Amino acid sequence: MKTASFNPLKSNLISVFNTPNKIVAAWLFVLCGMVFFMVILGGLTRLTHSGLSMVDWRPMTGWLPPLNFSEWQTVFDVYKGTPEYKEINAGMSLEGFKTIFWLEYTHRLWGRVIGIVFIFPLVFFLIKGWIGRGLFRRLILVFAMGVLQGVLGWYMVKSGLMDRPDVSQYRLVAHLSAAIVIYSYMFWLAMSLVKAGCKIEEPSSPKLFVATIMAMLWVFLTIVSGGFVAGIDAGLTYNTFPMMDGDFVPEGLWDRDPWFINFFENVTTVQFNHRILAETTFILITGIWLASRKSTVSSSVRTPFDLMFIMVFVQVALGIITLVLVLPVFVASLHQIGALVLLTLSLWAVHALKGPSNFGSEILNRRGE
Repeated sequence: MKTASFNPLKSNLISVFNTPNKIVAAWLFVLCGMVFFMVILGGLTRLTHSGLSMVDWRPMTGWLPPLNFSEWQTVFDVYKGTPEYKEINAGMSLEGFKTIFWLEYTHRLWGRVIGIVFIFPLVFFLIKGWIGRGLFRRLILVFAMGVLQGVLGWYMVKSGLMDRPDVSQYRLVAHLSAAIVIYSYMFWLAMSLVKAGCKIEEPSSPKLFVATIMAMLWVFLTIVSGGFVAGIDAGLTYNTFPMMDGDFVPEGLWDRDPWFINFFENVTTVQFNHRILAETTFILITGIWLASRKSTVSSSVRTPFDLMFIMVFVQVALGIITLVLVLPVFVASLHQIGALVLLTLSLWAVHALKGPSNFGSEILNRRGE
């Protein structure tokens, strides 16, 4: 009788991907991808000035778009009462309105889809007993942040429907920052689930660990500063690099009073700060990459550092091209994608250096174990 051959690699893969914690991790990674795409959609709505095309918020009933000419005309007539239409888009045709409406509608619809992909698998995992108390508390926090993010998104849009045809840069940055925090937290949870139960012992590298955390936070701060650049359209000015109006340090950085308001409302200062933060990010990541090459950590731990080093060159190049070409939508969107990729790699690097933790034993304390 012929016996089946045993493939240890296939057996290990089956054991990895069929364990409950890995399945839950895969679900979280899918959610991370969906939030990633959501952030990109949000950036596109900003770049195409589509975000104010929907003037009401119906989180439970606003699933369907206008379905006939009468409904489209009704929605368009409401939009005609907004400052954006009166001051910028006066005379826009119904077909022109549809082009900006669909992007904002897709952005909102995708948020609802994320909610469905979050809730239904979560209920299934709870019924199966695959989620322990520790992870459940964390997932409830994610859900709460998601709900608040939806409210914050409408709060942002509302600021552009009253007195001026643009959203508040403060609310825009808050909305962007919240999305990144949600994304980062879910990504961290997913990586922790993947690492749960591992017995890998990495050589201690506390200095590299601290430096990598600093680089990760600096990437986040640079993204936030980019939000202010987008919020006040600072990228439409000083479209040269590395000089700004012929100088490395341009005049007019402190024209507004009080002085600190320049960091958020002065076009010159906002763009200058983003440049400095981006250049510092480049230096920091180059430094920790060199440190990782000299450290005693394993080659697998070095992988995110190598990818970060490559990505920071790509990201700087995309930023310069976006600036010099005066914000072409495609390149500017790639620049936003690059920022999230760089943040993801920095999170991976920090988690890799962190090593196995007790988090795994807590979240794996499922029902019946």
